[in-house]
Amino acid sequence: MTVWDDLVGQDRVREQLGAAARDADALVTANSDGEPVPPGSGMTHAWLFTGPPGSGRSTAARAFAAALQCTSPDRALGGAPGCGFCDGCHTALIGTHADVEVIRTELLSIGVKETRELVRRAQLSPAVGRWQVIVLEDADRLTEGAGNVLLKAVEEPAPRTVWLLCAPSLEDVLPTIRSRCRHLTLTTPPVDAVAEVLVRRDGVDPDRAASAARATQGHIGRARRLATDEGARARRAAVLKLPLRVQDVGGCLKAAQELIDTAGDDAKQAAEEVDGKETDELKAALGASAGGRMPRGTAGAMKELEDKQKRRRTRTQRDSLDLALTELTGFYRDVLALQLGSRIALANTDVRDALDRIAESSSPEGTLRRIEAVIACRRALDRNVAPLLAVEAMTMALRAG
Repeated sequence: MTVWDDLVGQDRVREQLGAAARDADALVTANSDGEPVPPGSGMTHAWLFTGPPGSGRSTAARAFAAALQCTSPDRALGGAPGCGFCDGCHTALIGTHADVEVIRTELLSIGVKETRELVRRAQLSPAVGRWQVIVLEDADRLTEGAGNVLLKAVEEPAPRTVWLLCAPSLEDVLPTIRSRCRHLTLTTPPVDAVAEVLVRRDGVDPDRAASAARATQGHIGRARRLATDEGARARRAAVLKLPLRVQDVGGCLKAAQELIDTAGDDAKQAAEEVDGKETDELKAALGASAGGRMPRGTAGAMKELEDKQKRRRTRTQRDSLDLALTELTGFYRDVLALQLGSRIALANTDVRDALDRIAESSSPEGTLRRIEAVIACRRALDRNVAPLLAVEAMTMALRAG
């Protein structure tokens, strides 16, 4: 098993990264003085991975980071870096390598303070590995100020430091940053390939794996969650009943409220798992007494943690809502396929009766308007419109058709 095995359906990207890893290995072997990466080689100091959600952007970045740290003795015999078994590969993949920093924000944005800390880290020489690697999984969430801070580090790279940025598209990253990165585009992996990896890696029943991969239209992360989490399957089933419930105004408003409540419950559940532990750890670090009384001067630190937790709950709720809206888009896409007599495979075959009912009772033009209403709701949420107001407007539009 190599580091590339979980990079599903991305043969071209895998080939490019493998070649770059071989060049990087040769550079380190030939140049032990820590000089910057020379121009014109297959290796470079900054990479930008883009692709639709679920395509495996972060998986590709992590695999490349592991290949850069590979210490397999087979390399001296012509073996490719990225064996997956050596200490460098293993620790990089599980997140414990001292020279691989993976940044995945749980907040709505990445600010200047956090980015400055990353830039400081990037100036350090590798402690135990061959490269200092910074993986920024949410480069699209950098604020403008944070992007300008990062630009300086990308313009003037430190020796043996590699930046791996991930974003949905080129437009989500500042032009000045993307122009200094080598760009790799990932595509949505085939449904069959996603099902195969669920069976092989997660031990999922083949029929369930195929159903989850088809329902999520090749989104690897969502497919794994749907195949392994009963709660996720129940929430999806509830969302797919919504098109049949928006027959009158009362049904629209009730469905909208339930969608918001479900997203809120998801955020609350996630918060309960993390917030209490974080609060207790900070109190202990600040020297809270046995009775829970905090020392003077620590109120600011506690308030900062509470604000962070609040922002994280907001993002969790929005992510849950966005997932529900994605499911709705897939539902109406299947409806449109039925109405137009398309031969494309349906994603939601488990609710075929509902698809047929909606398809027979509406027109393709109405279905397109409904898809546009769902997309408009997602855009409204991105612009910080009150979630309940945005979802209510969407359900009323779905009723109107």
